[in-house]
Amino acid sequence: MMNNPPGSPRPGPDTRPHPDPPAVHAENLTVVRGPRTVLRDLGFTVPRGRITGLLGPSGCGKSTLMRALVGTQAKVTGTLDVLGHPAGHPALRTRIGYVTQAPSVYDDLTVRQNLDYFAAILDPGRAAADRRDADVTRAIADVDLTTHADALAGNLSGGQRSRVSLAVALLGTPELLVLDEPTVGLDPVLRRDLWNLFHDIATGRGATILVSSHVMDEAERCHRLLLMRDGELLADDTPDALRTRTGAATVEEAFLHLVDEAAAADRTKETTR
Repeated sequence: MMNNPPGSPRPGPDTRPHPDPPAVHAENLTVVRGPRTVLRDLGFTVPRGRITGLLGPSGCGKSTLMRALVGTQAKVTGTLDVLGHPAGHPALRTRIGYVTQAPSVYDDLTVRQNLDYFAAILDPGRAAADRRDADVTRAIADVDLTTHADALAGNLSGGQRSRVSLAVALLGTPELLVLDEPTVGLDPVLRRDLWNLFHDIATGRGATILVSSHVMDEAERCHRLLLMRDGELLADDTPDALRTRTGAATVEEAFLHLVDEAAAADRTKETTR
């Protein structure tokens, strides 16, 4: 924050309306793993109450960026603020829901027992028992597993186990959901239903969602997109703006156009060295 020098006049109160600060703000964000720079000097914002898609090919750094956001990634430099705090701040633990690519459930517990366990960690104490029970029931219904609530997680299909992980992330109505490829392995009907749920969470509950995917047709379902390649951002814009900018009919065509542009720029740099 900049301080006024001694004797300088202080600015008057700012009466202009202030937009909501972004849910995520990143500047010069870099992650180095051994000799490799995994994320390189990223700068972006994620608006509140919207679905932002993080798209790019496998290995481009999407999961690393998500781990940085939730505070589990080592060797992060630059600025990364989440919900008004530095990423990983203890105050964020109950305000963020995080779903990893691999289902994070206990196979020897039922669906409800899994959620009961995590709900007790988020909202402990006997006084909160009724609230926890209602929260667990709602989260199970959100992911359409009510009829499987008493089934062992280990006996579920891969897609169902992924939905249990999503239900855990929905406990406590988090302000920010960070979802790492949550629709992988799901059939088209379940994918559609989950995307309907994501939009309901964003518009009806006011939560912010950052969802990664390498499936380009899912980009059309997002309010805003971050397109990545080789640890760098190719674009940060709306789907409509990306199509207009590149003259493409789809986001996939727009992404491929931007990839070709970046590759051509890289070749030009190599030849001029």
